[in-house]
Amino acid sequence: MADAPERRFLFDGAPRSARPGETLLGALTRGELPQLQRSIRYHRPRAPVCAEGYCTGCLVRVNGRPNVRACRYLPADSDVVTTENSWPSPRFDVYGVFDFLFPGGLDTLHGFRRPAWATRAYHRVIRRLAGYGQPPDANAAVPPQAPEIRAPVEVVIVGAGTSGRAAAARLAEAGIRPLVIDRSLETAPVPGADLVPRTTVTFLPAPGPDGFTLLGFGEPNRGFQVPARQVIVATGAYDASLLFGGNDHPGVMTADGALGMRDPSGQPPFRRGVLVGGDARADAVLAALPDRIEAVVAPGPIQPSLVRRASEEQIPLYPRTLLLRANGRSHVRSIDLRSRGGGTRFSLDCDGVVLAHRRLPTPQLFFQVGARMQWRGGTGAYYPALTDAGATTVPGVYAVGSAGGFLGPSSAESGVRVADAIAGRPASDGTALARVLADGPSELEGYYRELWREPRAGKWVACPCEDVLLKEVEEASERGYRGIEVIKRYTGVGTGLCQGRYCLPDTLLVLSMLETRPPSDVGYITQRPPVVPTPLAAFAALATADRPPEAR
Repeated sequence: MADAPERRFLFDGAPRSARPGETLLGALTRGELPQLQRSIRYHRPRAPVCAEGYCTGCLVRVNGRPNVRACRYLPADSDVVTTENSWPSPRFDVYGVFDFLFPGGLDTLHGFRRPAWATRAYHRVIRRLAGYGQPPDANAAVPPQAPEIRAPVEVVIVGAGTSGRAAAARLAEAGIRPLVIDRSLETAPVPGADLVPRTTVTFLPAPGPDGFTLLGFGEPNRGFQVPARQVIVATGAYDASLLFGGNDHPGVMTADGALGMRDPSGQPPFRRGVLVGGDARADAVLAALPDRIEAVVAPGPIQPSLVRRASEEQIPLYPRTLLLRANGRSHVRSIDLRSRGGGTRFSLDCDGVVLAHRRLPTPQLFFQVGARMQWRGGTGAYYPALTDAGATTVPGVYAVGSAGGFLGPSSAESGVRVADAIAGRPASDGTALARVLADGPSELEGYYRELWREPRAGKWVACPCEDVLLKEVEEASERGYRGIEVIKRYTGVGTGLCQGRYCLPDTLLVLSMLETRPPSDVGYITQRPPVVPTPLAAFAALATADRPPEAR
């Protein structure tokens, strides 16, 4: 691989190259954050946020195929890559005028009705401010292929992280060879297991007496179908977003994004970053990027190990501090802060804001399969209700690692215990595993209550995918709409390509304050299959697989 030649491609007409194994996003970043598109409604400047394949900040058009995530695409020689959702370019987009014309939001439900003679023109504008990209070119459409039908397996493990590998190793010891499915582009072999990398997976309805049927899909049209008697969900966790003015500006990214967009020399796409967070995750980011962090800002207290590391690097600390606003237009230039409990407002110059304050589980598969979920105040998120053996309320489905709320060394141990339960081995000594706290409010709930008393400036974006403003969520609540499901239907929050990862957790806390009831009573949106992004071609191929060869 090291001796393989670079792959050369065109990006908006200019020649570029990618190193062996380098993603398209990596080739376009190289230490500088690329601006690849504009937001769909206000055409605000947008840049990659997560580098995990969840956000919508790196969607590009490849060889006429729209909405390809650059962070999950390995370019080939002669690829033609172009930016989308802007005209004439993301750097200067004529449609960006809507951001200035509608500072309080664009009400497409009640506005654009008068004068009646202009209705047709209004419709053209509204359609232009919705959806991602343009339809694929005629020669770029990828025909569906019948998925490979695999032999039934005893156990499928979704995720090849620490806990998934621990479960696989324990099952192998018991003579059970699991099938491990992982979405990462680069996944090391899992001893004692069959591995399918670069693949997302979803349950096909509905579970039967013999177990589950899963559909695995890999871009652009590779798929397989596999029956499994038992499924271990080890989908891990991700770094969450945060609400503040200008929170969608290019340069605001998660810790996943900052670490995932490092160039071959290990440098991130910013030079003067502010790290937001005060726990182990922020400590890990600072350890990886000590030369690019100018300050540490935490919504709550800062743990001692992070204090020591920052002191060694002579980096200033701002514990229990409100992040009010990111300033800049095409890129973050500074942020405005104020200490909690009162204090003078002040600013810090920076070109990057790294959100490492809160890691949340990836719960979509649990919701889809119908497992009972519980709100846990330790992080302010929903987790599956589990037995001591890690079993969910759906027989045959288990949760391990961060997806189940297990912390630190307990993450790997949770995989071991689930494997022992499946293999029929004697239960452990019964020692409780460390898990996210269930009782009491999260630190972020108190943070937001104090932040709400501050004057606001700039657009606060509740849903970056669909360009839904926080003000729209508040107005919906004032009109009498209650509960996250109704708010979702009215505003569109949570309906974007990230599947609610970067909007629903904070929106739940906001609605909890507006409705004066616990977040758990605000509920959650209805999660319908397929839950993970799966092209319609994959489901069309299912029908193709049922037909005789001559009819395909």
